[in-house]
Amino acid sequence: MTEEKNDSVDTSLIKDDLYAAVNGNWLKTAKIPADHATTGGFTDLNDNIDKTLMSDFDKLAKQDDEKRPAPFYEFMKLYQLAANFKKRDADAGDPLKPYLDKIEDISSFEDLNNQISGWIKNGFPLPFGFGVEPDMKNTQINTLYAGAPGLFLPDRTYYENNNPAYKQLMPIFTQMANQLLVLADYSASEASEIVESAKKFDQEIAPHVKSAEESADYTKFYNPTKFADFAKTSNTFDFTTTVKQLFEKIPEEIIVEQPKYFKAFNSIVNDANFSDMKNWILIKFVISHAGFLSEDFRQTGSTFSRALSGKKSATPQKKSAFYLASGVFGQTVGDYYAKKYFGPKAKSDVERMVRSMIAIYKKRLQNNTWLGEATRKKAVVKLDKLELHVGYPEKIDELEFKYKVVDENKGGNLLENMMAFGKISVEDNFAKLGKKVDRSRWEMSAATVNAYYNPSFNSIVFPAAILQAPFYSLKQSSSENYGGIGAVIAHEISHAFDNNGAKFDEYGNMNNWWTKADNEYFKKLANKMIKEFDGIPFAGSKVNGKLTVSENIADAGGLSCANEAAKEEDETDLKAFFINWGRIWRMKAIKQYQQLLLNIDVHAPNVLRANVQVKNLDDFYSTFDVKKGDGMYLPEDQRVKIW
Repeated sequence: MTEEKNDSVDTSLIKDDLYAAVNGNWLKTAKIPADHATTGGFTDLNDNIDKTLMSDFDKLAKQDDEKRPAPFYEFMKLYQLAANFKKRDADAGDPLKPYLDKIEDISSFEDLNNQISGWIKNGFPLPFGFGVEPDMKNTQINTLYAGAPGLFLPDRTYYENNNPAYKQLMPIFTQMANQLLVLADYSASEASEIVESAKKFDQEIAPHVKSAEESADYTKFYNPTKFADFAKTSNTFDFTTTVKQLFEKIPEEIIVEQPKYFKAFNSIVNDANFSDMKNWILIKFVISHAGFLSEDFRQTGSTFSRALSGKKSATPQKKSAFYLASGVFGQTVGDYYAKKYFGPKAKSDVERMVRSMIAIYKKRLQNNTWLGEATRKKAVVKLDKLELHVGYPEKIDELEFKYKVVDENKGGNLLENMMAFGKISVEDNFAKLGKKVDRSRWEMSAATVNAYYNPSFNSIVFPAAILQAPFYSLKQSSSENYGGIGAVIAHEISHAFDNNGAKFDEYGNMNNWWTKADNEYFKKLANKMIKEFDGIPFAGSKVNGKLTVSENIADAGGLSCANEAAKEEDETDLKAFFINWGRIWRMKAIKQYQQLLLNIDVHAPNVLRANVQVKNLDDFYSTFDVKKGDGMYLPEDQRVKIW
């Protein structure tokens, strides 16, 4: 380890609180930027990448001699268009009016059904949604899914049991929605009437949609239904004609993500509620598009999200323009970043680490004492078939080649361009129905500080941006790297065998490859992990063990596997390993944001990810001489060991 990192660690605290020992000195001086809810590991790396790329793109805007992929020039045009707030302010709410008129003009479900396919393609909010994704039980082929809408507040639980968060947050949402409508030229009384009507419809939806905890088991979104039966769930929307207009033919089957919602559909969406639904559509449209308009709209439209997170100010104009453009051209920006800043030596070294941990996982599975032979063999097969992607994809997504920016000098404005891109994206998605799945497609930009496991592809992806200190550096010791990126890599491998991933086979198909006895034992172990985290006090509330169980299982497996891999290196320093594990979860966050994450995030709070998981590892106790009576001590019979 470097001397600077050693200086930041208070080793006297490690036996009682690893996280405080590693990050305590940093926490004393760390300041959360006004436009952020957090600062720390992931956030700081993202900020540095943003600054680097924005600086690069400012310089490149003055050049036109470099040959780059075609979407790069469209990205640059969109970035400049989004950053032209002088034009955006001059346009004010004018770009919004044609779309609001379209919503205002409908007076019945007959009106809406006559133009519904256009509404869906143009991304208008509706009380249902269609999307094309790999069939969970046959991931080679894309199939049609039907989904439920989101609520005004972050989760269904906010609406239940007189939740004080509802009384605190809904007035803020109401005020924001009213102010946005006034900016869009509605009178104050008109705005108030529309918002109250929309809230009624939102309240009708709330009892019937899944909570974050229920959604955490994503296999329960897979509910194949005959399309003819699904079409009968609505007396008002003509699903059969709509799907016939959107696709070449009506599929025999549709995957209904939330059957409970569609079972109640007619009680929510009916002639008596038409006016409320229409106002709900209008409010949702204005809020979701406010960020593409003037500064007044952008500032007002972010007040509710800022209240949720505790951010003191909106994202600065230029950065917001960058986020908007890079959100559309994520693969293009990632391709630029990775090719300029990610070296082949790092790629080769990380791939070596991954192979090392896959080999350890394989050995662990083969020597596993609680899995039966049949399940153990299938687990090894799944591991052998695991696909690895490091750095950046081989090619930029074809979708980004389809986006063409209409410049201001040709009458274009930001909102119209974003609407056009949205339509292209929807049409591109719908065209995949019944087609073979592109398994090479990345779901994350290479410029993103994160990683993921895709259960439908049985693949793990490590974007170039996460492959830097403190997660990884050629300048760090191998033990530090295993405590950072090594644990992250093994975390993603572990997702193949968490309570969700374990339900998918080596081809990514949802398929029960477990014996009944093994499955029951695995559930017992998962319940131990739920119990280990459930109810831990945090930010004035408590951790939900069921909501966070899959990520906690992956953390436990990842840290344990990386620990073993670190010990197989020529030089091993387990102190450095555990200290860097504590460092990568460094985060300082506003209390409102911590409370929001407790309600909706499948990850445990960072301090607990750092502290709780190490208590399950014997090496942590021997490395730091942790004994009974120390704050980091956990009785042996309470330590959770799954993978």
